[in-house]
Amino acid sequence: MSAGSISTTLVSVEEYLAGEIVSTIRHDYLGGIVYAMAGGSEPHNRIATSLVTALASRLRGRRCEAFGSDMKFRINNLVGDTYFYYPDAMVACDQSDTGHGWRERPTVVFEIISEETRNVDEREKRIAYKHVAALQSYVRIEQSRAEIAIDRRTATGWTTEVITGLDAILRLPEVEIEIPLAELYERIAL
Repeated sequence: MSAGSISTTLVSVEEYLAGEIVSTIRHDYLGGIVYAMAGGSEPHNRIATSLVTALASRLRGRRCEAFGSDMKFRINNLVGDTYFYYPDAMVACDQSDTGHGWRERPTVVFEIISEETRNVDEREKRIAYKHVAALQSYVRIEQSRAEIAIDRRTATGWTTEVITGLDAILRLPEVEIEIPLAELYERIAL
């Protein structure tokens, strides 16, 4: 979730990455413009913790690996600009995509949606993420109600599936795991 632009001049990728190492807050980077990230709400943090815990426990000992919101997602867009986002979680299965503090080829990316972040998550990030060839699913988790939207890559393009209710199950066949929504929304007043 971007809180607002903080750079008044274009910043190079190298300057951005060096700044992130020493910064006390995280920043998105969009083609030279740096945006400070806002903090998450209590429900956001509960869902994020439940999500990363569920992913990590189900992927333990397997090829794919779960990451929380401190791992950057690097995107080189269609016009050659470099973007860095901090998704709320991601699953990376390409073991050669490692060692530099970000991932470029995640299999699944997750964002936890609030009314304040909806436009960025459902428009800007959705468009940018879908241009990453390795990405198989983009999962958007509502924090104010038990609802998840999953954009999945198919042989003919992208499809969207929406699941609702605490009795529903988030199925991620691309990484061979399932997570009940009741587990993700534990301790959330809906």
